[in-house]
Amino acid sequence: MIAGNMAASLSGAILNQDDPETVRAGAPAFLIMIDGMIADNPGDVSILLAGSRLYGAYATIFVKDEQRAQRMANKALKYARRALCERGIPVCKSYTQSFDDFASSLRQVKADDVEYLYTFGSAWAGIIQVSSGDWKAIADLPKITLLMERVVSLDETYDDGGAHTYLGVLSSLRPPSLGGKPEVSRQHFEKAIAISKGKNLMNKVLFARHYARLVYNRELHDRLLQEVITADADVAGLTLINTLAKQEAKELLSSAEDYF
Repeated sequence: MIAGNMAASLSGAILNQDDPETVRAGAPAFLIMIDGMIADNPGDVSILLAGSRLYGAYATIFVKDEQRAQRMANKALKYARRALCERGIPVCKSYTQSFDDFASSLRQVKADDVEYLYTFGSAWAGIIQVSSGDWKAIADLPKITLLMERVVSLDETYDDGGAHTYLGVLSSLRPPSLGGKPEVSRQHFEKAIAISKGKNLMNKVLFARHYARLVYNRELHDRLLQEVITADADVAGLTLINTLAKQEAKELLSSAEDYF
């Protein structure tokens, strides 16, 4: 319990940090500490989940070297999978099996297991995010989409609607001519923003980058980003991600003239 509480405290301290460079420099020490906690408490699901979240976030946000990011993202998935197995959730084995077997196991997941399923899905999506050009990883997109849809069906408000955010991104990865679903993407982003009451600024940044740019909606694009820039980043549990969102919003706005 002490180790689990410490892991949660470390995660909270990072999420509430308003200086991303401090996190970039200091988080690796926390990652090593989490590894040690997991080694001493291999069956503690709370520490496994915390380790997965920290490794996944650091890999996708701060690591620019692709091979290093992939190693960290894979560790995030490994920790999340171990948590699934400790919990007895069959997805821990079925995710590498056929789509039908995977879909069947997802239907067995109960509402009490949303935290485990969502953390695993987030880590899985992280691998795709850091693996540009890896077609094997990209081939898993239909399974990840189905997993996040299951999270939505069980509890769409979990993590302030985070599953809707993932589905918004996943639905916009391809243009309509290649099977993309931009309007489905828009619905998911709007739902995520509504559930989080606009407090998670990254939702609006992703909405602008993945939907507004895809359909060349300059008015929506600029309005969303201006809202992010003028918003207060200091929100409990979201300060770091909001600070990063404001930085990215400025970058997207500065490149809008060339894009549109």
